[in-house]
Amino acid sequence: MSKKIITLHVNGKDREVAVDERESLYETLRNELRLTSIKKGCEVGECGACSVLLNGRCVDSCIYLTMWAQGKDIVTVEGLKDETNGDITDVQKEFIKQAAVQCGFCTPGFILKAVEIVGANKPYTRSEIKELITGNLCRCTGYMNIVTAIEHAIKHNMDKLGIPYEVQPATTSFDLPDEEKEKMLKDVLAMQNNDVTKV
Repeated sequence: MSKKIITLHVNGKDREVAVDERESLYETLRNELRLTSIKKGCEVGECGACSVLLNGRCVDSCIYLTMWAQGKDIVTVEGLKDETNGDITDVQKEFIKQAAVQCGFCTPGFILKAVEIVGANKPYTRSEIKELITGNLCRCTGYMNIVTAIEHAIKHNMDKLGIPYEVQPATTSFDLPDEEKEKMLKDVLAMQNNDVTKV
């Protein structure tokens, strides 16, 4: 099939690309535009490794056709920056500060999901954050530092908006009551089995 020339608005710039009508946005961004923060994971829209922001909403680029992205604002991790000083965003700073990274494969997807969460301008609870990130899978970190990083990023945003928000104290499995330890074990087992609906 012949390719069609289209224009995509990616990370603040218009980029002209030749695409097959069946081509995924993942393929275009990574292979044609060399945006390597986007990772190939499950290829069925379940792991979040290929996440990008489309008009501020996180989507799995592996199951989203490039043709559908015309006219939308596309953002990858390469395009993130603090609008006030051009530095990295509060989300990225908190992922570093809270050690919410291990191998790094899933990190770009989590960061973009966190940007979406923070951008909602809502004081989400820890439980709500856990629910919101269920579409992103991590095989290394155990998720707790990721949730803490998102909480701290939300706090930065809430402070700017003048909305009270308290970050819950960080805990380890040793600090939790027995029933919480049991739930945590079930959560970890569910994640290992990729059954994130139980978490």
